[in-house]
Amino acid sequence: MHRGFLNRAIELACANVETGGGPFGAIIVKDGEIVASSGNRVTSDLDPTAHAEVAAIRLACRKLGDFQLSDCTLYSSCEPCPMCLGAIYWARLQAVYYACNRFDAADAGFDDSFIYTEIDKPAEQRRIAMRHLAMDTANRPFELWQTKADKIRY
Repeated sequence: MHRGFLNRAIELACANVETGGGPFGAIIVKDGEIVASSGNRVTSDLDPTAHAEVAAIRLACRKLGDFQLSDCTLYSSCEPCPMCLGAIYWARLQAVYYACNRFDAADAGFDDSFIYTEIDKPAEQRRIAMRHLAMDTANRPFELWQTKADKIRY
C-alpha cells in the first residue's frame, strides 16, 4: 500500500516536470484514500513556499475542514525540506513516506543543507540579517491570546 501511494507521488513529480514545474510531488492519504495531491508550484504560482508538500497540506486541510491532519499520511517523492518539515509538524501528520532523500535532491541541484546549518546558528549570526528589537508592546498579542476564552488552540 505505501509503495503504491509513494509511486503515485513519484508519477506526480514526473508529470509536474513535464508541465514546467519542479521535480517534486506529494500526496496526502486518509483511511486509504487520497485526500489531496500536488506537484511543486513554486514557479507556476510565483510562491517560494508552494512546495508540493505544503501545497498538498493546504489542499487537504481545506478539503477536510481542519488545520490538523493527525489521521493522515503524507507520501512525497523526496525527503521534505526544513520548511515542509515544519509544515508537517504543524499539521500533525501521523507519518511521512518519501522516495529520494535530501542528498539525492542536492545532487539534482536542490541543496537545502545551508538551511539546516542556518537553523542551528544564533539569529544574529545567520546569513540573512535577523535583528531583535525590544518593544514595550511586543507581548501584547500573547497577553490577549492567553486571556481569550474562546480561542482555538493549535
